[in-house]
Amino acid sequence: MATLGDMGLSAAINILSALVFLVAFAILRLQPFNDRVYFPKWYLKGLRSSPTRSGAFVTRFVNLDWRSYLRFLNWMPDALRMPEPELIDHAGLDSAVYLRIYLLGLKIFVPVTLIAWTILVPVNWTNHTLAKSDVNYSEIDLLSISNIPLGSQRFWAHTVMAYAFTFWACYILQQEYAKVARMRLHFIASEKRRPDQFTVLVKNVPPDPDESISETVEHFFLVNHPDHYLTHQVVCNANKLAKLVKEKKRNQNWLDYYQLKYARNQSQRPMMKTGFLGLCGEKVDAIDHQTAEIERLSKEIPEERERVINDPKSIMPAAFVSFKTSKFIKSFIQGFLPGIALKIFLILLPTILMIMSKFEGFLSISGLERRSASRYYIFNIVNVFLGSIIAGTAFQQLNKFIHQSANEIPKTIGVAIPMKATFFITYIMVDGWAGIAAEILRVRPLIIFHLKNFFMVKTEKDRDEAMDPGSLGFDTGEPQIQFYFLLGLVYAVVTPILLPFILVFFGLAYVVFRHQIINVYNQEYESAAAFWPDVHGRIISAMVISQLLLMGLMSTKHAALSTPFLLALPILTISFHLYCKGRYEPAFRRYPLQEAMMKDTLERAKEPNLNLKAYLQNAYIHPVFKGGDDDDEDEDEIFEKLEATVLVPTKRQSRRNTPVPSKVSGDSSPSLPDLQEKGRP
Repeated sequence: MATLGDMGLSAAINILSALVFLVAFAILRLQPFNDRVYFPKWYLKGLRSSPTRSGAFVTRFVNLDWRSYLRFLNWMPDALRMPEPELIDHAGLDSAVYLRIYLLGLKIFVPVTLIAWTILVPVNWTNHTLAKSDVNYSEIDLLSISNIPLGSQRFWAHTVMAYAFTFWACYILQQEYAKVARMRLHFIASEKRRPDQFTVLVKNVPPDPDESISETVEHFFLVNHPDHYLTHQVVCNANKLAKLVKEKKRNQNWLDYYQLKYARNQSQRPMMKTGFLGLCGEKVDAIDHQTAEIERLSKEIPEERERVINDPKSIMPAAFVSFKTSKFIKSFIQGFLPGIALKIFLILLPTILMIMSKFEGFLSISGLERRSASRYYIFNIVNVFLGSIIAGTAFQQLNKFIHQSANEIPKTIGVAIPMKATFFITYIMVDGWAGIAAEILRVRPLIIFHLKNFFMVKTEKDRDEAMDPGSLGFDTGEPQIQFYFLLGLVYAVVTPILLPFILVFFGLAYVVFRHQIINVYNQEYESAAAFWPDVHGRIISAMVISQLLLMGLMSTKHAALSTPFLLALPILTISFHLYCKGRYEPAFRRYPLQEAMMKDTLERAKEPNLNLKAYLQNAYIHPVFKGGDDDDEDEDEIFEKLEATVLVPTKRQSRRNTPVPSKVSGDSSPSLPDLQEKGRP
């Protein structure tokens, strides 16, 4: 059993580690050669440039301004200074709402901690139950519910506090749900137009011997959604073309490097070896070799592009379908016609869960991360929380189990579960304190950037690509936060001494991640806080788990009068969840019709001449078909070729019901109005 001295030593080590990480970060971030590691977001936005190269050579790498070191902790108030509306404009709603999860933890647990320490800690401490028993315990356990004697009237205090904590948590959750829902609707209404607001991905298009994929998609939507369908773009398999384009970019980068090197010293032309990694093979003129390779690829790329466009085998059974208005899309169903080993496993687990989510059919990054997060959360509950309690109890009390009757085992488990709080306090300090402090130091990106900068960077473009801003990582970060919610809710009544450690985690994590979001992370997507129903649901799950565990614990304490009153808590909590689900969740699943119509009306008023089809038609073509420095063909010409692809003339009888002739095949069957005209006498 961990004693107060053991916990103090552990706390000292982890606090010292956290301080070392924070001080190291505060100093390293001031050095010019680390600027792209700790401020990549500003570089990506084009609002920050490399520190000046003028002056002494050493100033390119080390900050010699001693006054800046006096303000080395200014990053903390700077991280808190940016107001939330500006933060949303800067980093997006997802990032801003993600930070609100930490604020939610503080809003729930600050009052809970104060009340628990004011009422429950004295109630638990002023007993001598553990001192008179022969159960292994530590000084910390004297402050837990384990120190209350069997059948004591003091359990009423824990019952009342369980209700108080539940009602307070539900109130805060309801307020936060309403707030985030309003933020989401306002964000969507004020957001700039994006192609995905009008477009869905249609998968598993059934093969048809008489029609191409493009014709099948077009005819289906012209028949079934003639008032809303606008255009579509089939998905192409252009992997080989993408490899050629990537190879050309790499060779162009090497050519720029060798030309720059030759410009600095024209006395000798740069040479290179053509073998593996430039370590072996024939030695040739580097500039001539790269120029020849680029010319070769410039011929192969158009040929491969033509093959992709004209080869039916390159067309995938999927298409991006765009519609005229944010209300039809939101109601459209996206388908078509119907120890070390453990540590290594934990490292690989997020990747495994992402792969499993892909097999389920989730395609968007936000959908994949939300699905993976739900599984990761379940894994934490079963393996980390319940596994630690059960395994720890069994081993710590093994001797007691062997020498006692079977009837006494439930009582021993009931006493031992609160004693596991010492393990979780240590876990919080290691993972939640030192771990969060290590996050801001960014050791791995720091090392990788400087390795790339030393061995691989040849041009400024290379230096930009060497930056690794990263992102929030919702699939692993959010389940970690939820685990702390679970610990706080479970131990709020049982062992309140754990709560201050939870508060330190939420406060430190909020400041650190706010800084990272402002200066570092470059979020891969924007879902307008679509993940909040999952956050709310998992906190509700943690509340129900804590209530059930408390009932199980109280039942072993012979609290026959107070325990039955706890039965209503899970029922009330689940009822509250169903209320919130019906009241607020629709705003996260479907865009309200009134809001959608208002957004459409405003867009038509602001841009009456907007050609929506022209805006959408090229939005979802394969990236290698889009114009750029490495493309020799105009993007509009490529799209015209994709549109003009020769298609198989249709013989399907269902074509007679198509009200509009195909835009892809000029000789499509006559439309329904034409047939009606011809049929009149």
